[in-house]
Amino acid sequence: MTSYQSTLAEGEGIAEELAESQRSISIAEFFEKNRQMLGFDSGARALVTAVKEAVDNALDACEESGILPDIYVEIQEAGDYYRLIVEDNGPGITKEQIPKIFGKLLYGSRFHAREQSRGQQGIGISAAVLYSQLTSGKPAKVTSRTQRGADAKYFELTIDTDSNEPEIEVEDTTSWDRPHGTRIEVEMEANMRARQQLHDYVKHTAVVNPHARLELREPKEHMKYERATDQLPAETEEIRPHPHGVELGTLQKMLDATDSYSASGFLQEEFTRVGGKTSASIIDNFRDHHFGREMAWNAPREHEDGDVAPAVEDAVANKGQEATSEFAQSIADAVQERELIAHHQLVEVVANFAETVGEDHDTTFGDTVQENAVEAAWAEITAERTADVYQLVDRATTDRKDDAHVQGLAERIAAKFENRDDDVRDRVTRKQLEQYVDKSADDTEEYDDATFGEKARGKVTDALWERMRTVPDDVPKIKEIAEDRDMASELHEAMRAADIIAPPTDCLSPITDDLVLEGLKKVFDADFYSSTTRDASVHGGDPFIVEAGIAYGGELEEGGKTDVMRFANRVPLVYQRGACAITDVVKTINWRNYKLDQPGGSGIPNGPAVIMVHVASTNVPFTSESKDAVANVPEIEDEIERAIRDSARDLKSYLKKRRSMEKRRRKQDKLATILPAMAEKLEGVTGKGELNIDDTLARIMNNVLVERERADDVVRLVIENNDSTNASLEITDIVTEDPGEIEGAEVVEMDGEWFVKWSPTVKAGEEATIEYNVNGEATFDIQVEGIEDEKLTIDA
Repeated sequence: MTSYQSTLAEGEGIAEELAESQRSISIAEFFEKNRQMLGFDSGARALVTAVKEAVDNALDACEESGILPDIYVEIQEAGDYYRLIVEDNGPGITKEQIPKIFGKLLYGSRFHAREQSRGQQGIGISAAVLYSQLTSGKPAKVTSRTQRGADAKYFELTIDTDSNEPEIEVEDTTSWDRPHGTRIEVEMEANMRARQQLHDYVKHTAVVNPHARLELREPKEHMKYERATDQLPAETEEIRPHPHGVELGTLQKMLDATDSYSASGFLQEEFTRVGGKTSASIIDNFRDHHFGREMAWNAPREHEDGDVAPAVEDAVANKGQEATSEFAQSIADAVQERELIAHHQLVEVVANFAETVGEDHDTTFGDTVQENAVEAAWAEITAERTADVYQLVDRATTDRKDDAHVQGLAERIAAKFENRDDDVRDRVTRKQLEQYVDKSADDTEEYDDATFGEKARGKVTDALWERMRTVPDDVPKIKEIAEDRDMASELHEAMRAADIIAPPTDCLSPITDDLVLEGLKKVFDADFYSSTTRDASVHGGDPFIVEAGIAYGGELEEGGKTDVMRFANRVPLVYQRGACAITDVVKTINWRNYKLDQPGGSGIPNGPAVIMVHVASTNVPFTSESKDAVANVPEIEDEIERAIRDSARDLKSYLKKRRSMEKRRRKQDKLATILPAMAEKLEGVTGKGELNIDDTLARIMNNVLVERERADDVVRLVIENNDSTNASLEITDIVTEDPGEIEGAEVVEMDGEWFVKWSPTVKAGEEATIEYNVNGEATFDIQVEGIEDEKLTIDA
């Protein structure tokens, strides 16, 4: 069978012909053929995506200018198409920028910025313009007025997909009733089959942006959400990259571009959270990777066979007996004080005493003498390498290892250091050390019939590496590192291995606990609300914060699945719910522990509740370009789970208390039915008149009883706490006559009524009383707060 390649080979000029057909593709042309990547894969979804991109742009523009957002969205039927109009009250866009923002993909200012923002790529709104022109053939109509502009600028434009440049069809000035802002109008092939997703997007946007006023008008419905707060999101500041989040290729580009001369300067100037101490730690890690470490051996003691002082004395000649002895003894004493010493440390010791002893005795211990002294002392120090290695191997392996086998492995590892034929004494990289241990373990298994598994080998390697010392060699300059990929890789590994505090969080703008609650209350009429904002964490060098909120009961729908709202950088995630890490985490939590129904013990719980999760980051890891779902990153999933559980614990306490109150209420209802009948019979037997059922009920139920006693013009309010815990109450007695000043209470007059406000704390089993005088014709209305109705009995 003839191959395709052989057919090509038979023709003349095939390569030239193929070359002529190849050309570069603009980003606009690419997305023209791959619009599904941006969320424009169907008419239903395209409309939601276009609304999302326009609203996100409007919110960003307003917030960056310190303007409380006021955003209007309208969808109209326009023959075979739908017309989308989005208006905002932002700062407006200059005449020069309008065509680029709406008519050029990948045009933006945030792509390289390491700070939280809704969009970064500069694709969103221009992609909506592209989809509009592809499906309807009509240009986008943009009106914008800057805060200083006398007139609004009006453009009609499309995108040239071959060049990814705007094509301006109309440019004019126009009048507009907004003092500043931007309006975009596009027509597109679409449908309203995703009406629910559209409504969800607007509603969820209102929840996560409580400072914004949002209005949606579409052919069948009109939705409006007023702002719940005048507090704008905290301003963010761009941060430098964090050493743990930089990839090797990026590091190489930074090395090429930096003006820094030294590695220390480069690290401190180009990265966040790197000061002098951290930089030194990274450089030491780099030395370990680039130069290797030197083994530190036990120093020989005077009573042992080996002795440094005599060896050094023998190695030094023609320096005088007294000077030589002092020189040798000083070195020996310094070695013994260290207990463990590496070769470069010995070199430093010898150099120091060569100078000090030489000055004291007016003699010179030159380079050759120092080298001989180091050689002699090192021979004594390393005379028993095996014993040192044996101690490390024995501690790193299990007690089940035979002593002879441990000895055999130690001897073979020690031999690897002894048999080095280079001038770098006992210095190896981590990789070389692993090879030493693996080869020694293999030989021990072969000749001694002993087994050292992968785990044991790793522990032995770790023990040896921890004993070894970082060398003081000067690291290469930045220019050298930039020109050598292997050195750049070693620096990259050194940065990742360093213990560096998390990046600063002023690049993030979380919603905050209070505003999460305000957002939920703005949209949902519930009985219970809870919110949590976690401390910042780090994923891949990028800081992130997870927030969660729960609303329960009230007008939320009974019987169905709990609604899960997902957000990333204040943007609702409407699609790909099943592919999102947020959904996955919600499903894995055992909601029965938090008093919600969860058939099968897994999955989305049932109940009249809303669970919201917000992930704020400088780089949210999405599953696709359409940014509809958060990727399953373990660090982020852990924080999502913790945030949800924090709020769920509050829900559990609320539901537990509510069920307790329901049980208490049922008991009180039964007593309220039984006690009157009992009282009636007792009245007939005792003849003492009507009994006070409220007092009896309060004492049976251990309630807090509030009673009013009145004798002529004297009014007494008595609080009797029959519970086992203290009661802190807020009591307001509304009186129609002036009670005058009352000790222990605040009196406020309003519209002819006097509000007597009293805040007693009544201990368990005790009473508290307040007394005042009023005219005999006064009427009263008492209000008690600070205690559940089920635990309160009022007889006033």
